Amino acid sequence: MTAREEYDPLAPQREAAFFYGLFLRGHNVEALRQDIDVPRSMLDKWMKAADFEASFRDNLRRVYAYRKQVLAIFDGLVMNEQNRPPVQ
Repeated sequence: MTAREEYDPLAPQREAAFFYGLFLRGHNVEALRQDIDVPRSMLDKWMKAADFEASFRDNLRRVYAYRKQVLAIFDGLVMNEQNRPPVQ
């Protein structure tokens, strides 16, 4: 079985939901964003490393895209929560 066959299309939603649960339990939203995100500067640093093979660099690009997807989903969940009218 290849990595593509093992890919779970709902994995980013599940991971974002995990972090959203932490947010609902009172964890700082900015700290959670930092835990999810991979800064572009970090990816650039990884791409410049001379000892990484091309296939590993491809994997790093996929990880970067995945983390950005999780962060976008998480931000959407947080925004929806913040826009929700307060329960009385």
